[in-house]
Amino acid sequence: MPLIFTISMKSLSVCTQIRMSGRCWADLLLIAPLDANTLGKIASGICDNLLTCVVRAWDTSRPLLFCPAMNTAMWQHPITAQQVATLKSFGYVEIPCIAKKLICGDEGEGAMAEVSTIVDTVKQYIQKHPE
Repeated sequence: MPLIFTISMKSLSVCTQIRMSGRCWADLLLIAPLDANTLGKIASGICDNLLTCVVRAWDTSRPLLFCPAMNTAMWQHPITAQQVATLKSFGYVEIPCIAKKLICGDEGEGAMAEVSTIVDTVKQYIQKHPE
């Protein structure tokens, strides 16, 4: 049975204990959604919060999956393509965003992949990388 670990602002009191321990016991890291700001931080090696610190310390022999989600204009910007390519060059796996009506009202690519797609992809990676 998979262990789900969620990071929230309430969990900041245990940051120091969890920050690097997650990399030791987690079989897979899923970042969903991955917004443009955090994408830029991870691609640049910035680690100024719990998530980016865990990613920076992540054991690259284990799968890291990410689900970009941002508005269409941000998604289509050339910097975004470079940053996604950088993450892929680290061996991270993109679960591509989709086109639909976004929360901002725009219609276009940039919405996070459907939850069923994300779950199916995670299951595939867990089966490929058993304990």
